[in-house]
Amino acid sequence: MNAFKLACLYGAATAALLALAGPAAADGEEQYSAPPPPVETGRKFTYSFNIAGTSDYVFRGVSQSDNDPVPQGGIDLSYGMIYLGGWASGLDFGGTAVPGDGLDAQTEIDWYGGIRPTWQSPFGPMDLDFGVIYYTYPAATDFLAELDYVEGKIGYSWSPLHPKLTTGTNVYYSGNYFGSTGPVWTIETLAAFELPKTWVFVPTVNGLVGWQKGKAKDGYFLNGPGGDDEYYYWNAGLTLAVEALSFDFRYWDSNIGKDAAGPICGQASLCDGRFVFTAKVALP
Repeated sequence: MNAFKLACLYGAATAALLALAGPAAADGEEQYSAPPPPVETGRKFTYSFNIAGTSDYVFRGVSQSDNDPVPQGGIDLSYGMIYLGGWASGLDFGGTAVPGDGLDAQTEIDWYGGIRPTWQSPFGPMDLDFGVIYYTYPAATDFLAELDYVEGKIGYSWSPLHPKLTTGTNVYYSGNYFGSTGPVWTIETLAAFELPKTWVFVPTVNGLVGWQKGKAKDGYFLNGPGGDDEYYYWNAGLTLAVEALSFDFRYWDSNIGKDAAGPICGQASLCDGRFVFTAKVALP
C-alpha cells in the first residue's frame, strides 16, 4: 500500500479514533457570562518547560529504554507562529540496535523548530505544522552506523465534529533514518476527546495509529535481512490533568511480531505490547 493510500485511510480513521498523546486544545466554551476579551493581533513571546518520569520510553511502538523507567524533560519557545524547542530523555538500547554490533546510547536530545499557522477552513480553524526535528544521541556507541538523523514534519490538528474532540495527522520523512537505514516515511493519525471534569482532574481519552516504511536494500528491515520493510504501531490511553500536573496511563503495541531482529527493533521484548505510566509537570 503506497503512502498516498495510507494517508487517505488514516484521514478517514481519524474521525473514529478517540486518541491523542495529550489533552484536547479546544475548551468547548460556547456561552460567556461576559463579552470575550479582545483578540490579540500582535506577536507574543511565550515559553514553557516540562519534567517527566516514565516507566518505559516507547517511541513509535519500540522501547528506547530497554523496558526500564527513565527521566525526561524539555523546553519550548514560541513567537507568533514560530516555535523552537529541545527535549531530552534517558534511554538504553542495551547494545541491541542491531544484534551483535554493540550499538548503544544512554541519552537522547532532540531539537526542533518550525511554524504553526492557522487556516480558517470552511469547517472551522485548522492548526497546521511545518517543522524539522534533529534527533541526537550524545556519546553513543555508533561507530558502525550513525544514530543521529533529521526528520521533516507536516501535520494538522482541528476540531470539526465537536469542540471537545481534536483530531489530526502528521507525516514525517527522513532522508537517512536512525542507524543509517536510508529514506523512511512515517504517518501518524491521532485524536483526543476531553471528558467532563471529575473531582480535580480533567480526563482525556486519547491514542494514535502509526505506519512506517523504509527500504530493505538500504538497511531498513524488521525480521532479518530481506524481511519486512514496514510496520504498524498504535497506542490508547487516559490522561488525567490537574493544573500543571498530568498522569498518563497508556497501552502500546505493534505488529512487528516475535521474530524481531534488525535496526528498528533489536529484539522482540522491545516491540511487544506493554502498559506505560508517565507523570509530568509543565510550567508555567
